[in-house]
Amino acid sequence: MPRHRNSISGLLLSALVSATLLPGCDTGGKDTDGGVGGKQSAPQAPVFRIAGKFEASRLNEASGIQAGANGVLFLHNDDGTLLFLADASGRDLGAQKVADAKSRDWEDITRVPGPEGPLLVIGDIGDNRQVRKHVSLYFVAEPAPGEPAAELRVRHRLRFTYPDGPRDVESMAYDPDSGRILLLSKRDQPPRLYALPLDLALWQHGLEAEFLGEVPGFRPPTRADILRNPRRGFWVSQPTGMDISPDGRMAAVITYRSLYLFRREASESWADAFGRPPEETVGPPGSHDEAVTFSLDGRSVFVT
Repeated sequence: MPRHRNSISGLLLSALVSATLLPGCDTGGKDTDGGVGGKQSAPQAPVFRIAGKFEASRLNEASGIQAGANGVLFLHNDDGTLLFLADASGRDLGAQKVADAKSRDWEDITRVPGPEGPLLVIGDIGDNRQVRKHVSLYFVAEPAPGEPAAELRVRHRLRFTYPDGPRDVESMAYDPDSGRILLLSKRDQPPRLYALPLDLALWQHGLEAEFLGEVPGFRPPTRADILRNPRRGFWVSQPTGMDISPDGRMAAVITYRSLYLFRREASESWADAFGRPPEETVGPPGSHDEAVTFSLDGRSVFVT
């Protein structure tokens, strides 16, 4: 994808921390407006603010971002095999080479529980022409903050395919409720949702992802979108990044135009939740947003 400025935007969701963030949770007999009877008010739209700019000069196209322990953000370009560390203001905390990994088109990163601690999963899943025989996930141990720069060893590599042929995918997230890694296609209309079970992905070397369903809720491009950006206006609704909140109840999907928030009820699957219309927030300004992550406390969403 084209290069763009190294900036990071924070979306403060503090207004959604209580019952609104967790639909159906116990509000102590009061609604979010201070009333009585457990009634919940409608969610408030997130407000964009600039959190900072990345200092790392080699981070020139952040295709993936994932929040880790102690406020560390892990990022990668779509090419090369470096894992960048930054804080929420973009301060450079170093970079580590992922040894034994290849980068054909790294597009997203997520965080999963491992047998010896959290693992980062790097998705070499981009396929612009939809011709790759298989795509790959690389599992590495999450670097501890303050560790001296060193190579990271790949703990495991999974090669996988889709049941309906090659797909260009830039959006990947771990669902802690089902224990599956979810993948959302980019160029399909509407996008298609797939899943890989983590318990198998951690040790098998080859899998076929399961198709879960279509995700129809992304608003198509408007005439104004196309006039504003003739080159990218037709593609503003394509998903370019995804994350699921740590409690498994909210999904954030970023496109070139908007942030979409999907909410999952406790009794339903993500296939059902993604079938409902999401909440859309236009922005942040720009046409190159490709990565999104929840903070580990679930109160903020970072977009770059």
